[in-house]
Amino acid sequence: MALEVIGAGFGRTGTASLRVALEHLGFVKCHHMFSLGEQRQLVAAWHDVALKGARNWDEIFEGFRATVDWPSTAYYRELAEHYPDAKVILSVRDPDAWYRSTRETIYAVHNTMPGWVKRLPPVAPGAAMTKAIIWQGQLQGRFEDPEAAKAIFRQHVEDVRATVPPDRLLVFHVREGWDPLCEFLGVPVPQDRPFPHVNERAAMKRFLLVLRLVRRLPWILAAAGLAWLGATFLF
Repeated sequence: MALEVIGAGFGRTGTASLRVALEHLGFVKCHHMFSLGEQRQLVAAWHDVALKGARNWDEIFEGFRATVDWPSTAYYRELAEHYPDAKVILSVRDPDAWYRSTRETIYAVHNTMPGWVKRLPPVAPGAAMTKAIIWQGQLQGRFEDPEAAKAIFRQHVEDVRATVPPDRLLVFHVREGWDPLCEFLGVPVPQDRPFPHVNERAAMKRFLLVLRLVRRLPWILAAAGLAWLGATFLF
């Protein structure tokens, strides 16, 4: 099975909603960063892409008909060459809204996760991969500078427009809904459901709360240890 749809838009441009929409239209399965949590072997595969230069695209995308979001969007040019019949969707968003959303969600997770957690064997490959592909890769280590990050975002949009032939490319904002997407893909517009709106921000905020507690864990353990020693000495 070869990829039929390649997403070229950065994460936090409605890619979770686009994934659900594509799968509803029959492009099952659609690869997304979420897929790495669902199929853990993909973490090692993308780690090898990012840090070892591996390019086993057919193995990575076995069983997938589409891909959106990071990490694959960082390789949209290579994927478009490898799958010459695939169509390319560039999901877009207002740069200010994109930056704010990214800063409050996936960057907050990256920035809040303690270093010792990132070094744990189950976490280390994924943490190294996302750092290499997203934060040091496409965003050039400049995400904390809002204007620089937004300039990179805008340049990426221009690069995709300049790289992908117009007849192969759809520039798409999820608020446009089914019509342009279905016309581009040559499939009927669903009559039985509205265009999906997936908002994972609440779940990410819950995860951030857990990470903040984990960051404080050494201090909590140290305080508990001192209290125990004090109680032992006094009594």
